[in-house]
Amino acid sequence: MSHDPEVLPEIKEIIGAMLFATREPLSIRQMVNVFRRAAQNYEGVAATFTDISAKEVTEALEELRQELEENKLGVEIAEIAEGYRMRNTKSAGPWLRELLDKGKPNKLSKPALETLSIIAYRQPIQRSQIESIRGVAVDSIVRTLLEMGLIKVVGRSELPGKPWLYGTTQTFLEHFGLKNLDELPGMEEMRRNLEVQQEMNLQASAAEPEPEADSGTDSPEPDPETPNPETLNSGTAES
Repeated sequence: MSHDPEVLPEIKEIIGAMLFATREPLSIRQMVNVFRRAAQNYEGVAATFTDISAKEVTEALEELRQELEENKLGVEIAEIAEGYRMRNTKSAGPWLRELLDKGKPNKLSKPALETLSIIAYRQPIQRSQIESIRGVAVDSIVRTLLEMGLIKVVGRSELPGKPWLYGTTQTFLEHFGLKNLDELPGMEEMRRNLEVQQEMNLQASAAEPEPEADSGTDSPEPDPETPNPETLNSGTAES
């Protein structure tokens, strides 16, 4: 019994299958590596992609993206969290929410969303700073956000006690459909405001009067209990 010869699939066909099968965004590098590993591990058509390049994958991905958009198939390719993922189009949202029983109260409460927003825009940030902004304790909310994988510990502060510093995760980007943190609404304006504030702080420091020169007359010994002003001003101002 004869078999039909294997048909060489188009690169975009394979990429489409990859994006459909995975839940995580895939980068161009990851896709290229999948092609090359398959070429090493399988014979036949898989071996034909041994020398596939990032340029070829990028071009095939863009072709697939355009075809999905032109044919209005209800799915699209989005660039999220430094990678690509296949997702439903926004226009199909109401029917999918009904199908998947969504649209019910959000798992994230309003206080949790407020806390998450503060962390996203001001990261890295410590818990006490979040509480200072919100005016309430956030222990349980921070714990919930950590369990959901939306935030993570990114380091320790240099302040006494070295409290934990928190920042957002790749899961956060995926959850809100963001390519990176630059796509947060108002992020550019916030950065400009921070730069202006830092510049004002530098100008204020430069405007401080210089200490008077020693006139040569005897002066009282400095009080050992009085802190050195230079030491007090040596810390980095928090924005």
